[in-house]
Amino acid sequence: MADSPREGKLAGAPDFTQLADMASESVGGKILFATDDFFAPAENLIKKDRPGFREHEHAEFGKWLDGWETRRRRTPGHDWCITKLGIPGVIRGFDVDISYLTGDYAPRISIQAANLEEDKQPEIPQRGARTGAAATPEEFEAVAKLKSDDWNYLVPMTELKPGKPDSSHNYFSVNSQQRWSHVRLNIFPDGGIARLRVYGTGQKDWAATDPKEPFDLVAIAHGGACVGFSNAHFGHPNNMIGVGKPRSMADGWETARRLDRPPVLENDENGILLVPGCEWSVFRLAHPGVITQIEIDTTHFKGNSPDSCKLDGCILTTQEEEDMIKQKWKLPGHKWKPLLPVTKLSANNSHLFDSLTLELQDVITHARLTIFPDGGVGRLRLKGFPSSICLLRPREKPMMRFSVKAGFRANL
Repeated sequence: MADSPREGKLAGAPDFTQLADMASESVGGKILFATDDFFAPAENLIKKDRPGFREHEHAEFGKWLDGWETRRRRTPGHDWCITKLGIPGVIRGFDVDISYLTGDYAPRISIQAANLEEDKQPEIPQRGARTGAAATPEEFEAVAKLKSDDWNYLVPMTELKPGKPDSSHNYFSVNSQQRWSHVRLNIFPDGGIARLRVYGTGQKDWAATDPKEPFDLVAIAHGGACVGFSNAHFGHPNNMIGVGKPRSMADGWETARRLDRPPVLENDENGILLVPGCEWSVFRLAHPGVITQIEIDTTHFKGNSPDSCKLDGCILTTQEEEDMIKQKWKLPGHKWKPLLPVTKLSANNSHLFDSLTLELQDVITHARLTIFPDGGVGRLRLKGFPSSICLLRPREKPMMRFSVKAGFRANL
């Protein structure tokens, strides 16, 4: 999603690249094992940033490389590595990126996957500094307990195709509804891969949630996903529903400055900017439910946070969602129900609001965050209760109430 910030993906890239990278180090992905890390360690595979290139720089064991590269194999077999996904779930596709590896990329790959229960995974030695090293007999013995040779093939052995030196992506779609927690990347027989992106959606056991505690229903780790947006010039909206707190401005959603801003800005009597335009992003919740608390975090956005925002929700079927995506989310106004009216925001701050659904008790499947006029948001958290639980909860009074000015931005 960082390849082309303006659109959130490379031109011509498959739609699945708009989903979360479940293997990324930014969501907790971890390399458990690699047969060899001689020229560059496998940890580079799961870096969030796109691969870099330093033309004249060399390291101790060869040219500087921002990827995983094994030595030229002179023994039987082939090289492989195992990644524990930071977000276990349904895999929709892979991007095997061989950018800048014009003379050293692996000629063929295959990808296997497994769903391993957390409490039944064997102890695998911690990986330290790996450059110049190969797996030890002890590491091979430990990883053998995973029986990864027998894992399901999601991508059979396939030749990789180089593209432009700085942009060589090999995409593989996956048609599987199973939950996966680990992937094994095989390269044949050796060579380099710059990045491995594992795109998909998280999957959670909702029956195991505590019915007395509100839950983040939009979190990417639980299956939430951005399904539409107006602008993503500097960062994709999926970043807002990512794991943990925002690390920087790059770890949020940020739009370009709107060109329809008035030459001279004015406020209304409530201190909210009077501007004609806005930007928006739409999310499918991980589970239908009632939203009771909203968190909008502008941390790190010190000079470019939105002036204000609002949040709406609606119920859509799968077919209706597909239709809305084709129509660029031109959803009739009466379909959206207000969860948070137009509300002033401050820079570099976490804002907590009670949702209007504390009164309405409305179940929703989708939420739309609208920011005025533009800017960046680090995190969006929508806490509430899955619909099978929340409909049985007694109605509660909100801690604070909001009023929406009649006619204000009625065209939105």
